[in-house]
Amino acid sequence: MKTVFILLSLPLILFSCRTYSEDDKKQFDQEIESYIKKNKIAGLTRTDSGLYFKILEPGQPEKIKFRDQVHFKYIGKLTDGTVFDDQMKEGQTFQVQELIAAWKEVMLELGEGGKAYLITPPHLGYGNYDLDKIPQNSILIFELEIIEII
Repeated sequence: MKTVFILLSLPLILFSCRTYSEDDKKQFDQEIESYIKKNKIAGLTRTDSGLYFKILEPGQPEKIKFRDQVHFKYIGKLTDGTVFDDQMKEGQTFQVQELIAAWKEVMLELGEGGKAYLITPPHLGYGNYDLDKIPQNSILIFELEIIEII
């Protein structure tokens, strides 16, 4: 239930988040680079927005669109390994446009059956909000699996 609350409150959160400076974004980028190096993670792509991701499986050729509703499974972790949300058994269904920016960016690259690994800076996640198990300005790690485009 907490997961549903967090995902449904995203539009409110995203529109009321503080704006991050370029220095803030540089700091988050350095933290992510350090995490990648420490954990020996290879094959990630960095987008202009600061998202690091790897497509593990592209899925079906027909890609998700911004206005699609998608049923997907995921697990979310903090960089210390703490799992803050695990929806790998049942999954969730949402419209792509309702999701955090990092998920939108990657989901548009996937089709049904697609899988991705993401390292999300705060400005593409939950920003400076302290949400239950997610501290303010957290860098988040996600593994996503697209089950169905509805």
